[in-house]
Amino acid sequence: MKKYLAPGLPAGIFAVGLILWGTGLLSRESALALAGRTLPILLFVLAMTVVTELADNAGLFNFLTSRLARWGTPRGPGPVSTGRIMILWLLVVALATLSTVFLSLDTTAVLVTPLVVQLARHARIPPLAFALTTAWLANTASMFLPVSNLTNLLAQHQLGTTPLGFFGLLWAPALVGVVVPLAFLALIFRKDLRGRYQPPPAHQVRDRALLWISAVTLALLLPALVTGIPVAIPASIAAAFLLLVFLIRRRSAVKWAMVPVQPLLLTLGLFLVVATLHDHGLGTALARVAGSGDSLPSLLQLATAGAVSANTINNLPAYLALETQADSPVRLAALLIGVNLGPLISPWASLATLLWHARLKSMGITISWSRFILAGLCLVVVLIPAAVLALWLSAGMPC
Repeated sequence: MKKYLAPGLPAGIFAVGLILWGTGLLSRESALALAGRTLPILLFVLAMTVVTELADNAGLFNFLTSRLARWGTPRGPGPVSTGRIMILWLLVVALATLSTVFLSLDTTAVLVTPLVVQLARHARIPPLAFALTTAWLANTASMFLPVSNLTNLLAQHQLGTTPLGFFGLLWAPALVGVVVPLAFLALIFRKDLRGRYQPPPAHQVRDRALLWISAVTLALLLPALVTGIPVAIPASIAAAFLLLVFLIRRRSAVKWAMVPVQPLLLTLGLFLVVATLHDHGLGTALARVAGSGDSLPSLLQLATAGAVSANTINNLPAYLALETQADSPVRLAALLIGVNLGPLISPWASLATLLWHARLKSMGITISWSRFILAGLCLVVVLIPAAVLALWLSAGMPC
């Protein structure tokens, strides 16, 4: 992932964080509390990155994408069968959603984006519909489980709940986060999603043993991530196992480049900067913006503050800055709505969007940021209130 971030930016922010800590502007107590919360989460990010990179090297994601194209093509009586583009798009939706829910939004941005673009090109379909679907769902489908988004893992620690408890609190807005963007996408690309396509050639597997070992490892890992065991443990075990297998069968695939150095430095730096600001009164300054109480208007105010903050700076520091104002489970859920579903407007609102854009640029696809911003703004002004309303109704909160 590291080559998709602006050179020097993550290291610079991390250096600022270290200076704040070293000079005492970030208190020792706050630094220790921050380390206790975040180091296990960062270990999980590291382990999951290794797992997904090795699974991708084994050809697992290419294999799945090729299968999707063929599943969307019913066998006909003629020599060449074709499939409906709408069915293929729905299969892409399923892949992007499941990848985001179980493997995180950044995995979807980095690994799924080039696969679905390549799939569209092979099927001679304009790739923009599939590309934007991946970008939006990478953000908006990240509400279901703690592992879906780094902000969720931080919130789970704050809530002190299990993955099933997290799902029980957020299932309604999470569902809205998938359905509403799909309705917008179907409307925007209604012409491109009509017609039929011919499936691309079947994906050639280099090493079937590696492919199936990677598939089985992921199949065992995914349910382990929702058992309530600290997610860093099963992810680390899976990463260590796949590293051993690849060292035996394909040593050339094991590289230091797999380690997400720049994202980790950026995340650590943001953690340190925001923790320092909290030590110096950030929470008090944000109290008026975030509001208080669990009424529908109050929840909408907090979610809106999260969305605006995420698009102004980034969703991760936005969550950390506003977390102290989310003093109940339903308010924390409203904040997650803002910082998870809201980063669809500015290019820097989430790391996933930056990684997605870099992938498209490397494949020769140009994105009009003005249209991206306008489409995202139109979606967000509908999505955030709809998700907050779904949360309020599912939680049975007072007006």
